[in-house]
Amino acid sequence: QAQLVESGGGLVQAGGSLRLSCAASGRTFSSYCMAWFRQAPGKEREFVAGISSSGGYTNYADSVKGRFTISRDSAKDTVYLQMNKLKPEDTAVYYCAADRSWRPVPRDTAEYYDYWGQGTQVAVSS
Repeated sequence: QAQLVESGGGLVQAGGSLRLSCAASGRTFSSYCMAWFRQAPGKEREFVAGISSSGGYTNYADSVKGRFTISRDSAKDTVYLQMNKLKPEDTAVYYCAADRSWRPVPRDTAEYYDYWGQGTQVAVSS
């Protein structure tokens, strides 16, 4: 079955970096817009970053602009999230998602996404 699997989460001190990966299995997601969302305890799931199918367009939540970078490798059918200058406020479970409907740009609302990974925990200590 089609599946997205996140990896790369862990514990890191404030100011450090992590690189998350989202690998596809069962089918290719190379033609879909992809996105990263996160959810902290007691909070709603929020959009973090999105990328178009070509990789030519990206958008970010204001809270991560200048610190996080989303990218994709079509040959590996994998999406990445490079996170730099991490803050305690970044602590959350991070999910990758795919939008199976073709769109020129990724949406920033969870309702547009059809496939979701199980999430990977990111914990940032101060």
